Amino acid sequence: MGNNDLGDFLRARRAGLTPDEIGLPVEFGAGRRVAGLRRGEVAQLAGVSTEYYTRLEQGRARQPSEQVLHALCDALRFDDIERRHLFALAGTTAGHKDRAEHSSRLRPALRQVLESMDLASAFVSDRNLTVVGGNTLWALLFPDVAELPRRERSMARWTLLDPRARLVWCDWERVARDYVHGLRLAAAAQPRNQRIANLIGELMMRSPEFPAWWSEHRVQERSTGLKRLHHPVTGDLELQYEIFTSAADPGQSLVVYCAPSGSPSQERLRLLASWGSEPATATTRDTAAES
Repeated sequence: MGNNDLGDFLRARRAGLTPDEIGLPVEFGAGRRVAGLRRGEVAQLAGVSTEYYTRLEQGRARQPSEQVLHALCDALRFDDIERRHLFALAGTTAGHKDRAEHSSRLRPALRQVLESMDLASAFVSDRNLTVVGGNTLWALLFPDVAELPRRERSMARWTLLDPRARLVWCDWERVARDYVHGLRLAAAAQPRNQRIANLIGELMMRSPEFPAWWSEHRVQERSTGLKRLHHPVTGDLELQYEIFTSAADPGQSLVVYCAPSGSPSQERLRLLASWGSEPATATTRDTAAES
């Protein structure tokens, strides 16, 4: 995270809106020299002075009140995800200690849930965005990730840094951008998580696309959707994914990929699963964090 992420986020969102979208009078759009809204226009919509809003964008006004934050969210037409992100950047969670620095362990009961999914590829990730466990079908579907050392076993890291990921994801850029947007949310929610900070630094240095996408300050949280993959053995797959949060382990997320019953993709998953009669891979075991 940078030194002025709140200001950068406001500036990026301001640049992405037009007077017409906000419902400003026509004269506000006359003779414009900048893309998007002017600072004064946002300030007027939020009910604050232009000077104060300018200081916010420049990082010279710290810890704005919740009333101001709500007004800015309304002025800039933020959705629920963007609203939560702005509050996190403003430090409203500063009093809560991050619980993400240590690596999580996969509980035996959750491991049993993973292995019970015969025709679904499933894995669990922790607050560090590290995969702490996956079932056999997940390891067969994403063998390049399953074979990574635990500290590097991240779907976001693999997608953005491993050239082979571009061959697996049929819509690689969309998937990669989704991971960048999710990483922004995670970084804002856990500003003291050094592992996430290290991941961002690595992506900045090693991913050609990441710096530009990161600078867009887009945030997004997907819990369901469709992903298209190409597997070297089974061919193309269209899989629906769902993401669940464990009530017993709030810092862990269960991600499940499955296909509609009787679909070609399910038959291809069945073929892939037939290879999985051997003992589960190391990713399904509750292993200690690697140093």
